[in-house]
Amino acid sequence: SYAVTVKLPYSGEDFSVPSILHLLGTMNTADRSLTMLDTALRRRFDFVEMMPDPDVLGDISVKGIHLANLLRTLNERIDVLYDREHTLGHAFLMPVKLIAESDSEDAAFDSLVSVFQNKIIPLLQEYFFEDWQKIRLVLGDNQKPADLQFVTEEKLTNQSLDALFGAGHGLNQYGDEQSRYTLQLFSEPVWQDPQAYLGIYASQKAATEMTQVSDGANLA
Repeated sequence: SYAVTVKLPYSGEDFSVPSILHLLGTMNTADRSLTMLDTALRRRFDFVEMMPDPDVLGDISVKGIHLANLLRTLNERIDVLYDREHTLGHAFLMPVKLIAESDSEDAAFDSLVSVFQNKIIPLLQEYFFEDWQKIRLVLGDNQKPADLQFVTEEKLTNQSLDALFGAGHGLNQYGDEQSRYTLQLFSEPVWQDPQAYLGIYASQKAATEMTQVSDGANLA
C-alpha cells in the first residue's frame, strides 16, 4: 500500500495520498545544473532510467520516412558526438506517429516538419553551441546533395578571404580551410522535401548494408 498521511507544517491539517494513487517524478539527466538535487534525490528514491526507445514508434512511415530509423540514426550520431544523456526522446516523434495513424499522411508530414524546425533544430543548436559542422553531421547533411541539406557549407578560398578581410589576414596559412555555414530558412523548399529527411538515415543504412555484405564476402 502506498497510502501516506502527513501533517502540513503551516496549517496543521492532515494531507493524505490514497493507496490507489501512484506518484511518479521525472527529471532530465542532461541538465547538469541539477546535479546536487539529483544526488539528494537518489539517496531517497529508486531511479529507473528511461532511454529513448525508437521501437515505440512502430513501423510507421510518413512519405517514405521511417520514424524509428530516423530517430535511431539521429541518436547514434548524437551519442558519438556528445553523449548518450543528450539523445532525443521518442516523445518528439510520438505526435507524428499519432497523426499518421489517425489523420492524413500530409498532416503527419506537416507535424514532422514542425518538430524539426521548432524542437530538434533549436535543441541541436543548444547542444553543440552553434557548432554547425557537428549539427551537419547529426543531420547527415555532409552526405546529401546540396539541395537536400538543412545546413549548407561553403568553403572559403584564400581569394574570398582576401575579399572579406584584406591581405595579411593570416587565415588558411596552415592549410586549414575556413567554412561558412548556413541554416536554410524555414520557408525554403528543402524543409518540405521528404527526401531531405530520408537522407538523414538512408545513407547510413546503405553503408551498413555494404559493410555487412563485405564482411559476409570475407567470411566466405
